[in-house]
Amino acid sequence: MSKGWQSIERKILRLLHGGKTRTQLTQIHAHLLRHGLHQSNQILSHFVSVCASLHRTPYAARIFTHTHNPNILLFNSMIKAYSLCSPFHHHSFTLFSLMKNRAISPDEYTFAPLLKSASHLCHCKLGQCVHSHIIRLGFSRHGSVRVGMVEFYAACERMDDASKLFDEMSERDVIVWNLMVRGFCKIGDLGTGLRLFNQMNERSVVSWNLMMSCLAQSKKDEKKVLELFHEMLAKGFEPDDASLAIVLPVCARLGAVDVGEWIHSYANDKGFLRDAINVGNSLVDFYCKCGNLRVAWSIFNDMTCKNVVSWNAMISGLAYNGRGEDGVGLFEEMVREGVVPNDSTFVGVLTSCAHAGLVERGRELFASMSEKFQLLPKLEHYGCVVDLLGRCGDLREAYGLIRSMPMKPTAALWGALLSACRTYGDTEIAETAAKELVHIEPWNSGNYVLLSNIYAEEGRWDEVEKVRVLMRGGGIKKVPGHSATGS
Repeated sequence: MSKGWQSIERKILRLLHGGKTRTQLTQIHAHLLRHGLHQSNQILSHFVSVCASLHRTPYAARIFTHTHNPNILLFNSMIKAYSLCSPFHHHSFTLFSLMKNRAISPDEYTFAPLLKSASHLCHCKLGQCVHSHIIRLGFSRHGSVRVGMVEFYAACERMDDASKLFDEMSERDVIVWNLMVRGFCKIGDLGTGLRLFNQMNERSVVSWNLMMSCLAQSKKDEKKVLELFHEMLAKGFEPDDASLAIVLPVCARLGAVDVGEWIHSYANDKGFLRDAINVGNSLVDFYCKCGNLRVAWSIFNDMTCKNVVSWNAMISGLAYNGRGEDGVGLFEEMVREGVVPNDSTFVGVLTSCAHAGLVERGRELFASMSEKFQLLPKLEHYGCVVDLLGRCGDLREAYGLIRSMPMKPTAALWGALLSACRTYGDTEIAETAAKELVHIEPWNSGNYVLLSNIYAEEGRWDEVEKVRVLMRGGGIKKVPGHSATGS
């Protein structure tokens, strides 16, 4: 190849790996065509990789389709591109089949992205097929391939297979340790996950975040999350924005105000409040749940960039603290600013209406979900409206709403209606709600007691006796401390 062509190739590679913008991709493609390099596998493999990094995988696919003789290098780049983009994982296997049809032999760089695609798809049969190819072709000892196999089996929750591969590895980096910790935590075996975490000789911030996140999500031992956070600091690791966003909700639930305030100060010093929207959102939520609306408002108002989660946190926080009218007002401001509400937004604003007794506004907002924002109400939205109507004594409407729901009402919904009926003395609907509770939760003695008490209050002693017989027949024992008149 002449020096002139080499110079052009170097220039194009510099353009590709320099300032990567979507506009430049088209210009670089024009350069390839102009200089006759649009069939160069080496250049195109770089082009495909850059497209993938810019989330332009369909563009890369079009380029690949027009390549006359793609070699293993280009096939690997395209397979990897598909493995990095969620809508296209299955295309990795289509390309692998095309390779075999063209008698192009795979290498170790082919299999790692194939395994990643199988992991994302959680497709056991495809992954096992790839595994058998790896063994047959002798690539099972390559580090990236072995890590890919561990990732695949962990993603498919087949931790026995993942453990076998892990135990056979002579060298284990922090990535594969993290995969094993995540895999065991995913199947609910937090004990093994924590044991593996404690065995790690080398950890990254990702490792700490992973373990804290798994414990926080399980809500089984949240104190351990704070212990790990303190240990992380003691061992010289600097928390990143993800660390703070994991720990702050735990602080709110445990009432660890001092830790949350320290995180606030740390986030401010590190510039996270300016650059990391997830930290700002978590702090707003933390202070709202701790009852400090003044600081929550201050953080919310100072956030240079807000997303729908930011607004939701503040609206829900206002509702949580009995400031329902302010919550509705903030929702209206959110819509005016062009932020599109989601399901969680409406849970917050409908709860605000319930706490402020804004019945008509609540009805309007509930209707607007489908009419204006194309959101289908879910169970929690119906629950909010039933609570709103029940608090204000509109029991018939609340009962009608439950009956009209497209999904099956839960015990919590009937329980909320029953509570409102007892408050307003509507024994007819109360009886229906109690019967529904007995039907949904036949094992719950409290439901029988509630029904029995309703009958007793009306002097319907025959019905009280029927409830007793029903309890005895089902082997239900009254929980000590529950009052059942006449029992």
